[in-house]
Amino acid sequence: MITSDLFDNNPNIDAFVVTDESNRFYFTRMETSFGAVIVSREKNVFITDFRYESEAREKVKDFDIVITGYSGFYAKIAEVLSSLSVKTVGYGEKMYIDEFNAFKSALTGFKLKPAESAIAAKRAVKTEEEISFIVTAQQIAEGALKRAISHAKPGMTERELMAEINYAMVIGGAEKYSFETIVAFGANTAQPHHHPSDKKLEKNELILVDMGAKYCGYCSDMTRTFCIGNPGQQLTDVYNIVKSAQEYAIKNIKAGMTCHDADALAREYIKSNGYGENFGHSFGHGVGIDIHEDPRLGTGSETVLQKGMVVTAEPGIYISGLGGVRIEDMLVIGDDGVTDITSYDKKLNI
Repeated sequence: MITSDLFDNNPNIDAFVVTDESNRFYFTRMETSFGAVIVSREKNVFITDFRYESEAREKVKDFDIVITGYSGFYAKIAEVLSSLSVKTVGYGEKMYIDEFNAFKSALTGFKLKPAESAIAAKRAVKTEEEISFIVTAQQIAEGALKRAISHAKPGMTERELMAEINYAMVIGGAEKYSFETIVAFGANTAQPHHHPSDKKLEKNELILVDMGAKYCGYCSDMTRTFCIGNPGQQLTDVYNIVKSAQEYAIKNIKAGMTCHDADALAREYIKSNGYGENFGHSFGHGVGIDIHEDPRLGTGSETVLQKGMVVTAEPGIYISGLGGVRIEDMLVIGDDGVTDITSYDKKLNI
């Protein structure tokens, strides 16, 4: 069962209560805008409202289904916990302050312990089924990019290419996009999280695309940098440095390594080539139900990579006023290395 080791790693907690939407989906595999999941040593309970009752009873396995409304929500959580003879409750902290105050007030008789980190750690290591969903999401994204990028031409706007990509993902089987698709042309590629605009593509400009599809509730994430023509010697050199930094890191990352050390593999390579100050973000992050999950592969992170984690490898160099290059793959961490589940080629010129 997906909850089996939560109590092994947290023996002082009698039950977990999660209200965050992504965490609810993790345990129930059902998207809902309202509800709570209670995971106890005795049994699991999914509390939601009438809108989701029939679907929950059909789809959510290994959970008792309890129906309530907004007004009695937190009281119902307390009632269920009392029926399970729970004393110590681990709770997910992703709540607005008014929600937490109502939660705390209703659970006055229980000992409350923050447990978001325990849930995040559980989610960070993927099951084979979760990995299969992510792989399919990535395949959908790659097919969409291949189709859309063939339509790129001078005079097309960033928004137009974004629309081509998004359309191709949906017709290719995506439930939705993992995040707002990033398309940047020319000097805009120096902005890592650029919002697509009406900027028109000119020949010899860089094209940066950061995109992801969602399948069965799980995200993919990929970045490629292209050029129609010749971007000039400096940006060509930058592209090759980023590509080599990523390849070196991918070759050497493995379970047991800290996220700081994984980040350093690419960061030191880029620094040694004179662009250390132009790589301002982390090397990567976990991917799953959310596009950004634990772990964070960045400077100072002492989290240890574990077998089954799915992370991105996305070094980048950004030069204001000129352009930027980022190349991003997704990796499944293994004992002796990684499996790169991104197969899209890394050719600069299209």
